[in-house]
Amino acid sequence: MSRSNKEKWEQRYKIPNDSKPHVARVLIENAHLLPIKGKALDLACGRGDNAFFLAQQGLTVAAWDISENAVNAIKVRSHLEGIEVAARALDIMQSPPSVNSMNVIVVSRFLERDLFKYLKAAIRPGGLIFYQTFTAEKLDDIGPSNPDYLLKENELLGQFVDWMIHVYREEANLGKPDSGFRNEAYLVARKPGA
Repeated sequence: MSRSNKEKWEQRYKIPNDSKPHVARVLIENAHLLPIKGKALDLACGRGDNAFFLAQQGLTVAAWDISENAVNAIKVRSHLEGIEVAARALDIMQSPPSVNSMNVIVVSRFLERDLFKYLKAAIRPGGLIFYQTFTAEKLDDIGPSNPDYLLKENELLGQFVDWMIHVYREEANLGKPDSGFRNEAYLVARKPGA
């Protein structure tokens, strides 16, 4: 990740956040699919709302982000709430998760296509990925405008075509645009084996 990109995220997370936690919809709507124990990683975690949700489900959780400000906020929250989340500041493209190291990986509103192969390798056989991010076919002006950070139609599904797809949602502009799940796609998939 470029230095200017890192600085952008440091600035974003420098300001304290008093807003209500924002857990990814893919996790909230599919929490019943999580294992009852195991290791989980909230990747590109921001302030770690997904990580705290995972910890509350009984998982041992790591939260990684490039922003030291975001990671420091997680450490403070972890201490205040008494919920253990192991937060680390690192560039995930330089230090991806180890092979077969996680039972669950969550990625929310982050897209780096070169990372998919590392994510797939890091999940243990039988483990799950929960992935949600912005699509190119958006109805609103939210999220990134750079197409490098937007999923093409069915791209997320295609990345995991060799896995067991449990949930996939990508509504684009079909039907009534003022309702449903718009501007993003999400997926829950299980790695073959075990």
